Amino acid sequence: MNTLSPTPVILGASRLGDRPGAAELADALIRSDLGDVDTSNNYAGGRSEQALGDAIRRAGGLPGPSRIYSKADSDPDTGVFDGDRVRRSLDESLTRLGLDRLPLYQLHDPYGLTLAEAMGKGGAVPALIELRDQGVIGAIGIASGTLSQVREYVDTGAFDVVLSHNRYTLVTRTAEPVFEAARAQGMTVFNAAPFGGGTLANGDGSFGYRPMPADFAAHVGRVRSLADEHGVDLAAAALQFSMRSPLVDATVVGITSTARLDALGPLINADVPDTFFDVVESLGTPPPGVDD
Repeated sequence: MNTLSPTPVILGASRLGDRPGAAELADALIRSDLGDVDTSNNYAGGRSEQALGDAIRRAGGLPGPSRIYSKADSDPDTGVFDGDRVRRSLDESLTRLGLDRLPLYQLHDPYGLTLAEAMGKGGAVPALIELRDQGVIGAIGIASGTLSQVREYVDTGAFDVVLSHNRYTLVTRTAEPVFEAARAQGMTVFNAAPFGGGTLANGDGSFGYRPMPADFAAHVGRVRSLADEHGVDLAAAALQFSMRSPLVDATVVGITSTARLDALGPLINADVPDTFFDVVESLGTPPPGVDD
């Protein structure tokens, strides 16, 4: 197993390239001292990696300690996600980024595969392991939204890193058993989307990009009221819940604009007292917010 020492906060670039201002934001992301940058082969149809690569070239290389993490994706036309596709995906990623190596490359949303297909001869996972052994990538990870699938891959013992999103937040805990299993194997844990798709930052009525069940919406409302009562910035509390968890090594925060990037530092450094987290925990186990 290859160890990875990520920054406590990682800057997510999933929306980079699908809206105006991509060049300015990409420049800011690679120069930020807030954390490493996370992208994927298929984010914005490859434009996320391309924008980051263009920024790297404008800067004459990755500035300072910045690192880029990316992910392998299935073929966008055929859906094929075998070992050959993983190698092509990595070649595409490295070409767009203008890099010759990545410290982390993750198997991303392998929804069209069975575990046996992914792990078998000619499959995606043996290809990742081979690329890791060759030194082209440092660590390999599994990154998916479906917890049951993530758990299957974690239990193989083949991966160095696990990433789950929207399932371990101030108001959800469904990823906790998966993170505990990963921890027991010495894996690095990435917790993405600590705001639940924006709900805990902007008050959106959905969670994890889906409508909220009534019992879960009521729970979110209680936590929001507690934040008001304690004079706590709910977004800061949501971010710091993940950052302070012993189960989490790095929290991936989606950055969609330079304004969002500028707002991140104050959230990281905001004063959120332990007593607030204690009161939230006293509400008991939250109802599920995102179904698999």
